Amino acid sequence: MSYLTSSQLKQYKDEGFIAPIDALSKKEANEVREELEFIEKKWPNELEGLGRNYIHLISPVFDKICYNSKILDAVESIIGKNILICGTTLFIKNPNEKGFVSFHQDAKYIGLEPHNWVTVWVAITDANEENGCMRMWSGSHKENLKNHNQKFDENNLLTRGQTVENVPINDTKPVILKAGQMSLHHPTIVHGSGLNKSNDRRIGFVIQSYIGTNVEQVLGKMFVQQARGEDKFQYHEHVERAQELMSQSGIKTRKKANDELSKIFYSGSEKIGKY
Repeated sequence: MSYLTSSQLKQYKDEGFIAPIDALSKKEANEVREELEFIEKKWPNELEGLGRNYIHLISPVFDKICYNSKILDAVESIIGKNILICGTTLFIKNPNEKGFVSFHQDAKYIGLEPHNWVTVWVAITDANEENGCMRMWSGSHKENLKNHNQKFDENNLLTRGQTVENVPINDTKPVILKAGQMSLHHPTIVHGSGLNKSNDRRIGFVIQSYIGTNVEQVLGKMFVQQARGEDKFQYHEHVERAQELMSQSGIKTRKKANDELSKIFYSGSEKIGKY
């Protein structure tokens, strides 16, 4: 069992995140990268734009991560034993590109209420300050949701380029992870990440998010899977796990899920971004 310790739970309560936690072996992380790059090569453009979401519905390799017992033990320590997988996202920063993530709060536009959920960020490659690891504004989760300016910057990896202004960078902490390690963060913590200045890709696979079964989607519809426990609420549509890579049923379900997710992310917006 890999349940969180009392000191880790205290860190989550005080700071709004925990890292690093071992999730995959280095070998497993390398296998995930190989799967990702195989998909990119065989099905070009499949993972671009909206396609970066819900890869676990078309790939058994990514599906397996979502059910990893080390990850689920940690998640259960925070949100309880009735756990749904509510979505996944790839955050990839290639070398010599200008991709960044502005400081933001996950809960701002995602419509998941109440906040009995947690985001898990799994490092498929090392994540460090050179290649643009996440930075967390420690303790910012204790405050209300902040105002976000919608900038739609070309190189911003967020949907709307949503940005919390005037974040005190010196008060933020880098989330440094080795390939296979993960971080967990609270729905309302302010976080972001800078440019990849290394000569290799920075790949993060994000389960965004694991939610308690008591969490509703107040802006739209979510496609979920039962990771642990039972779902007495039945707020969301339950879908099958990926059995084979790029199966027709998986592709179809993923398209439906992404169409609904786009409606959620751009609810109330006059403009649509590329993600």
